[in-house]
Amino acid sequence: MGLYPHEVSGGMGQRIMISMMLITKPALIIADEPTSALDVSVRQQVLAILDELVTANNMGLLFISHDLNSVRSFCDRVLIMFGGRIVEELPASQLEQASHPYTRGLLEALPSLLHPKERLAVLRRDPARAEG
Repeated sequence: MGLYPHEVSGGMGQRIMISMMLITKPALIIADEPTSALDVSVRQQVLAILDELVTANNMGLLFISHDLNSVRSFCDRVLIMFGGRIVEELPASQLEQASHPYTRGLLEALPSLLHPKERLAVLRRDPARAEG
């Protein structure tokens, strides 16, 4: 507690921020990339603790992330945004059945040990295509 902000690592800072947002027990938490500075093993532990606290305190949680694997395992419902607009909405458990080209591109760009690809997909990020 006696450390200055520049004396903590990125991961420690991230954990401190998560603690700060939970201590006031808000009705809704907006968590924008809350685990981005954490390694994969710690990320799942932090998400599990966050889930327990949100459930125990009857809080709402808006989880914003580019990490589709975390989204798939942590969230109930997914909204995919592209060009500042929601282009697809579906249950997280059905993420593999997404139909929007941008969502499909995000999924195809994920590396997989079970289904290795010689080359990962590259997304086109033209906002004019957001309607498709």
